[in-house]
Amino acid sequence: MTPDAIFDMILQGGGGLIFLLIAILIVVLVFRAVKIVPQSEQFVVERFGRLRSVLSPGINLIVPVIDSVAHRISILERQLPTMQQDAITHDNVLVKVDTSVFYRIVQPEKTVYRIRDVDGAISTTVAGIVRSEIGKMELDQVQSNRSALTASIKEQLVSVVDDWGIEVTRAELLDVNLDDATRAAMLQQLNAERARRAQVTEAEGEKRAVELAADAKLYASEQEAKARRITADAEAYATGVVAEVIKANGLEAAQYQVALKQVEALSRLGESEGRQTLILPSNLLDAFGDAFKMLKTPKKD
Repeated sequence: MTPDAIFDMILQGGGGLIFLLIAILIVVLVFRAVKIVPQSEQFVVERFGRLRSVLSPGINLIVPVIDSVAHRISILERQLPTMQQDAITHDNVLVKVDTSVFYRIVQPEKTVYRIRDVDGAISTTVAGIVRSEIGKMELDQVQSNRSALTASIKEQLVSVVDDWGIEVTRAELLDVNLDDATRAAMLQQLNAERARRAQVTEAEGEKRAVELAADAKLYASEQEAKARRITADAEAYATGVVAEVIKANGLEAAQYQVALKQVEALSRLGESEGRQTLILPSNLLDAFGDAFKMLKTPKKD
């Protein structure tokens, strides 16, 4: 076989090889151009070292060789490890505060190119905010206004991390711890406050009992006065009626009634057990005579 024949054979075989290489290159370029982004991630694409685009979940196309996926960012919610930092209250009490932060990345292009250590930056920011807010409150306010303190911490943290493309979903103030000396002092103060409240309650009860007793006496006096007034009014009314009768019928009608009462009294006295002894008034006969005289000549009224 001549050398020319061998060269022609190589050329014929090489054409098929080149076609195969071209086909493989096209397949590789297609695979590099198509990017499938998972639901929980976003891809940051760079072109010649500069930000090109951010790929959302699903099928995306890029220019192969020219564009490249520089960062794969998870958009799932993250939780920072529980952080503990010291803080001093407005009344100079040292407390240890435990906090926890939940966040997620919503703008990967900001997170990638504006901050290097996201977790460290958030932790430092939270520590500064917590110390600043607790420094404005006394210890009792920190214990009683924990929800308001948590809301304030979250509000300030949101305004800071917005430039980093981060959304703070929750910021929790987990616990406020005190040293043993402060805890013992607070317990002593609490016991003293409870004793004071008990004494105040007892004193108020005694005061109320005295007030109720005085009110009862006053009420009884008022009722007795009302009864006396009613009795006096009745007697006055009866006296007035008698006076009107005397005025209308004259003195003789009054004497007639008096005489009848004397006769009735003597009759009852005679019917009693001690009737063996009878005491008669000196003017008894005159009273009988007056009564009989009036009975004989009664007036129409």
